Order: sequence, then structure tokens, then C-alpha cells
Amino acid sequence: MTSPAFARNPAERARSDAARAAEGTRRYMDDERPVADAELVRRTLAGETAAYTTLVDRHSRACLRFATRLLGNREDAEDATQETFLRAYRALGTYEERTAFRTWLFAILINRCRTALLQRGRRERRVQPDGDALERAASPAVAPLVELRVEIARALATLAPEQREAFLLKHVEQLEYEEMAGITGVGVSALKMRVQRACTRLRESLKDLRHER
Repeated sequence: MTSPAFARNPAERARSDAARAAEGTRRYMDDERPVADAELVRRTLAGETAAYTTLVDRHSRACLRFATRLLGNREDAEDATQETFLRAYRALGTYEERTAFRTWLFAILINRCRTALLQRGRRERRVQPDGDALERAASPAVAPLVELRVEIARALATLAPEQREAFLLKHVEQLEYEEMAGITGVGVSALKMRVQRACTRLRESLKDLRHER
């Protein structure tokens, strides 16, 4: 398949998530209900590339949110998310409907983020959260909330990548351990241990950050 329009057109990428999602939902409704992901995959494979744009609209915000928190850098997260959807589009023929599309997509995203972290690891040891931009942009009314978000981002940056990955999947994306195992290729028991250690480490890091203030 050739690259879809969403991957080539910067103007399309710049449109708001909300507007794109609303447009995609209007286009793909059956009996006033959104078309299932698996059906959108089938329509894309049949040549209806606009159906894939709807899949992008439906899942891009969650992918970008996860990648941003895992990588700690918005630009890197946008690159990983864009690459994820391009790779998913090219590999769409391998998708099996017995697996939730989100699970299949997140497996690709996880691999892209792991690659980004490995490449970054050659230059630096830890994720550097982009919290200063939030602090500069905050108005007095939202400053306390932004400050909390920055603290959490900095605490997340102290976690080992595998712990941060497991914590985000469990407590941000709210996935079950079985689905997490399908995404990461890691056993349920190991994932539970990673989440437990991540929670312990986060509590310690947040406590230390507040003592530094």
C-alpha cells in the first residue's frame, strides 16, 4: 500500500485531535454507532484509506500520551507515534482480529519507544522531562496543577524504562496484565513486579522532590 494522506500532509497533522475525531466518527457510523476497529481495518485493506485515518483519529491521542510520558519528550513522542502509525499501516495485512487493534498498535508503539530510548541512551543516561515549558506557559490559576504534573514527570523520569513502561500501561492506560503481556512480550508475573517496584520508587521520588522545594 502507498502511504496514506495523514502521513504526507503536514496540514492534516496540524488539525486538532477533537475536530479530526469528530469528522471520522461522522464518516464511519453504522446505526449511529462507530464502526469497530476490525471493520475499519478491513475497509482500509480493501482500499478505503480514509478508514485508516479514522483509526488514527481514534487512537492517536492515547498513543501520543503514552509515548510522551514514557519518553519524557514531546518531539520524540510525536516522532514515535507517527512512525507507529506508518508501520502499522504497512503491516496492516498481518493484523489478526482475535487481537484488539489497540493491543496490536501499542505493541508497535512500545517497540518504537524502546528504540528511541536505546538511541537516546547512547547520548544520555536518563529521560529528561520537558517540564520547564509547562511551568513557563502556566497561568497563576493553573500553576499548582502544572507544578504537580512536572513533579510527576520528573518522578517518572527516575524509573528504569521497563518499570516506567509497565506503570504507564497499568495505571495510565488502565490495561489488564494479560493485555500488557501481549503488548510487551513480558510475562504477567514480571509485569506485576515491575509495577510494584515502579509504585514504590515513585512514592520515594515524589517525597524527595517535595523535600527539595
